[in-house]
Amino acid sequence: MPEPTTRERPRPDVGRYVNDALRERYFAACDAVYAMGASAVAQADVETSFGTTHVYRYGPDDPAGESRTPVVLVHGAGSCSAMWYPNTPALSAERVVYAIDTPGDPGRSVQHEPIHQPERAAQWLDETLAGLGLDRVHLIGSSYGGWLALNQAHRRPSRLASVTLLDPGGLKKVGLRFFVWIFVSLFATFAPTALRPRLAAWLEQPVLIVPQLRTMIRSGVRAYRIRRPAPLPLSEDELSVIRTPLYLVLGKRSLLVHPRRQVERIPRLIPGARAEIVSNTGHGPQIDHADEVNRRMLNFMDSVG
Repeated sequence: MPEPTTRERPRPDVGRYVNDALRERYFAACDAVYAMGASAVAQADVETSFGTTHVYRYGPDDPAGESRTPVVLVHGAGSCSAMWYPNTPALSAERVVYAIDTPGDPGRSVQHEPIHQPERAAQWLDETLAGLGLDRVHLIGSSYGGWLALNQAHRRPSRLASVTLLDPGGLKKVGLRFFVWIFVSLFATFAPTALRPRLAAWLEQPVLIVPQLRTMIRSGVRAYRIRRPAPLPLSEDELSVIRTPLYLVLGKRSLLVHPRRQVERIPRLIPGARAEIVSNTGHGPQIDHADEVNRRMLNFMDSVG
């Protein structure tokens, strides 16, 4: 499907790149981040009712992994599937891994219709999995991708073997303190080099000390315009009907949710759900403590099958 040119009149509810030059600069920055993770063995464009979804396929290193249930990764808002670079080597060593660029965020997918409404989001992801020929997957989502995964477990669970949520949206309304943290973190990317380690520790923001990540995030902010509201949380009634095996991983100092409250709440509402807190991290446990979180995720998926 041809990509829209910057001369077309943009829709107010569909994400877009500012211009072709900034888009290509962002892609170059993304490629530098991809290079820090596992090497994709293939890429594919999946046509859906909402646009073209770009997908990266990894591994497995172990030939036996071809017969295991594959993993699908859904990234957070304002990013692309490059953010999974600390996780793709370990996950793809044992299973086939698909990393999706979500339409409406900067990446190589091309959005034509909005997907922020819950039913449309679930339809888009179901069509993407169908287009990849996947009938059963372990779905892993971070932040906004966590909302997409949780929403899928509620509305279209038939293809899901399990869902892993990494400091996800969808559990409570996004509060002001989270938006302030995002704004301050972005502003801190412009700080002098000498100050960045201290700011990174204070904000628990690895973007500031990984040059490739810093460049990718700054390039994405310049290049892409996101056009969607923050997702609404699922109600307790909606959560209580989920039956997909679910694993919730929260940073101890998360600013998106109250970790202790959710670790008690989610297993109470969703039968059999597992919920854990990772110390010494905030919103990005899979980046800050990649080895530990990779091990936990693989153990959980192995327990499901």
